[in-house]
Amino acid sequence: MRNFIKGFIQVAILVAFSYIMGKISNMLHIGIPGSILGIIILFILLKTKIVKLKWIEVGGNWLLAEFLLFFIPSAVGVIQYKSMLMDNGLKIISIIILSSALVMTCSGFIAEKIMHRKEEKHI
Repeated sequence: MRNFIKGFIQVAILVAFSYIMGKISNMLHIGIPGSILGIIILFILLKTKIVKLKWIEVGGNWLLAEFLLFFIPSAVGVIQYKSMLMDNGLKIISIIILSSALVMTCSGFIAEKIMHRKEEKHI
């Protein structure tokens, strides 16, 4: 139960951070979506240790574990555009498959690098 509450609070912090970055992005008219700006700022805060990983790790891991659920509404919305799917369906599916493979490859590569660095620190 304690881990659930900790995770819930951390997810709330991440959502609030994303919301604030969205507002800042809109106010400054910089042309970068708030979510991307938020990821960049959060990365910098984590690297400089202003924000400690343990402050957001449980919530972040939960969001990553449930990531697929965030795409279901988008997939349902796409089904409403049958004519677009009929005309460009093969192109869309190809792009989805290629981009998913690219993301998985990059994520795996980065995870390996991180694990390798952690192993070097423990030696």
